[in-house]
Amino acid sequence: MQAFDTDVLNRIIKLVKGILEQNSLTADITPSTKLVDAGLTSMDMVNLMLGVEAEFDFTIPQSEITPENFQSVETLERMVATQLKLAAAA
Repeated sequence: MQAFDTDVLNRIIKLVKGILEQNSLTADITPSTKLVDAGLTSMDMVNLMLGVEAEFDFTIPQSEITPENFQSVETLERMVATQLKLAAAA
């Protein structure tokens, strides 16, 4: 299970770094880095949400699109992992 979580984490970090690069920004992104502190704007958060949906091939339920879930890579990874487990169980 640990490898799965690490893979999800790395894929999310890659998405965040890609969005920052589009804005000509660089930041050291760790699981606990606050996304707004890294330089993501509200529009970037929308792009991140769409990127996560495309990367992991699922639609984020409206109830999960919360500031809490998009605080850091770590919080986003927990939400994504939960959604993937729910989809696998369905």
